[in-house]
Amino acid sequence: MLAELARQPHARAVLAPVLAPGGRPSHAYLFHGPGGAGKRSAARAVASELLATGSPQPEDARARVVSGAHPDLTWVTPSGAHEILVADIDAPVVAASSRTPFESSRRVFVIERVDELGEEAANRMLKTLEEPAPYVHLILLTERLAEVLPTIRSRCQLVRFDASSAEDLAGQIEALGVSRATAIACTRLALGDGARARELASQEGAALREAAERFARAAVAGDVSARDLCSQLIATIRRRGEVTRAELEGRAAAELELYPRKERKRIETEWTDRIKRVRRRVETSALDLALQLVALWFTDLMCLSWGAEDLVRHCDRCSQLAADLGGAPLQLRAAVELVEETRARFALNVTEELACEALAYRLEHVLAQ
Repeated sequence: MLAELARQPHARAVLAPVLAPGGRPSHAYLFHGPGGAGKRSAARAVASELLATGSPQPEDARARVVSGAHPDLTWVTPSGAHEILVADIDAPVVAASSRTPFESSRRVFVIERVDELGEEAANRMLKTLEEPAPYVHLILLTERLAEVLPTIRSRCQLVRFDASSAEDLAGQIEALGVSRATAIACTRLALGDGARARELASQEGAALREAAERFARAAVAGDVSARDLCSQLIATIRRRGEVTRAELEGRAAAELELYPRKERKRIETEWTDRIKRVRRRVETSALDLALQLVALWFTDLMCLSWGAEDLVRHCDRCSQLAADLGGAPLQLRAAVELVEETRARFALNVTEELACEALAYRLEHVLAQ
């Protein structure tokens, strides 16, 4: 447990005593801090300790929490485009919290991105937070504490997680098995977001970087049609969604086994709807990250044109950037603004393919001036 909090003195000070033998953990914690600060891994570690307590096989209980197979752990990820839906927490949390544990002496509910909890869903949660059963423990996660509803925040014990330094984060990324140069680049490209840095260092992240780089370089060169330029990028995004779908279907199958046969049809329908929403959300997030990388490619070209090599974020792609030099800073700045404008449009649920094609046409026009 303490290993998960080694770089988080505040969180360690709050959590270590209550997880020690004889400790009395709170019924609700609110873990807050920037992306990649370790909130999710800490939540899983806390859940492991809570569910291992009193178990005849504590190590087995911990292992099943880590694998996501413990029946007394419920992990909620918002499935709405921009909010936690009532369906996300009604049956999985509110109703389930009134039922006694399957095998442990406790039930643990982890809810991610609780800042996206709307008024209606929050109202459904209040009774659970105000009058929880003695065996219920909730761990809420957020990167935006100020946006968490006061009615939720005031009923939880706050646990702060601090961002890692760039050097520390790069070391963590390098420990995942990538080169030092790649680790530094992923850290810089993530703009301080540890979760995105780790994502970029993964195999899927490397594919996303490659697709974004092709998109940006083709726009600079003006030698690829908009449709071809976008189809490659969108195909990479869709593969991310397919991986997510497969993972969620596996979780759904495992959960169905926990319910009586007469309830399985309803649960299966709920999971089908949830998988569709989560898959779209994952694809939208991946496309947003890809366009962030495209914008940073143009920004890095501006830095090189000004002689500010130390500010380059694609620091493992210096030769490729040098080959793309030639555009005027004003053109590159306009290109960055076009990309950021497109990223903002995705909040309006626009069609990804059409938005990317429009962006490609506009980029080729701007960069050709």
